[in-house]
Amino acid sequence: MALTWHERLSGWHKSSYTHFEENACVEVGTDGAFVGIRDTKQRELPAEVRPVLVVPASGFAALLTHLSG
Repeated sequence: MALTWHERLSGWHKSSYTHFEENACVEVGTDGAFVGIRDTKQRELPAEVRPVLVVPASGFAALLTHLSG
């Protein structure tokens, strides 16, 4: 049985840019090669159905570079 992204990725933590007033929070986790992004508002969902956006770590780094520029 293959691991789910929630099992494969670790170190899940809230983004430092979380907007608490609007409850707009995202969490990120990684396995080194990939970065997962998920919505903290869906934490009550079972892992097997909780949506997670997975992108290559290099693509995530490029996104952060672009956003900070």
